[in-house]
Amino acid sequence: MTQRFIIDGRLPGQNEIYKALNSHRHSGSRQKKQWTQSIAWMAIGAHLKPVTGKCRVRFLWFEPNKRRDYDNIRAGAKFILDGLVEAKVLEDDGWRVITGLEDQFYTDKERPRIEVEIIEEPA
Repeated sequence: MTQRFIIDGRLPGQNEIYKALNSHRHSGSRQKKQWTQSIAWMAIGAHLKPVTGKCRVRFLWFEPNKRRDYDNIRAGAKFILDGLVEAKVLEDDGWRVITGLEDQFYTDKERPRIEVEIIEEPA
């Protein structure tokens, strides 16, 4: 079974995360907590069901342009996985539950977003 939800807009990249961490010692952790909670609420709003076994997670990153590097963009995966755990969609975001992460990158000037697919592995 595959479940899917969409995060409209962009998440902070690795550069923004480092900048927040360097500006004030609590700024980075506050930002992580806010994004994690926001994504948890999005997952709950999407009516995602708890994953009972192992799964792969696919991220389709739609950026408005090609200014950010892939590794900078994909730093947002941390917020997404932690949000899925907080929403109790995933029991854990470690090796015991997740068998792999996949990324695909696109541009969409009109509607930047992240499409997240949770692909359950056969038992």
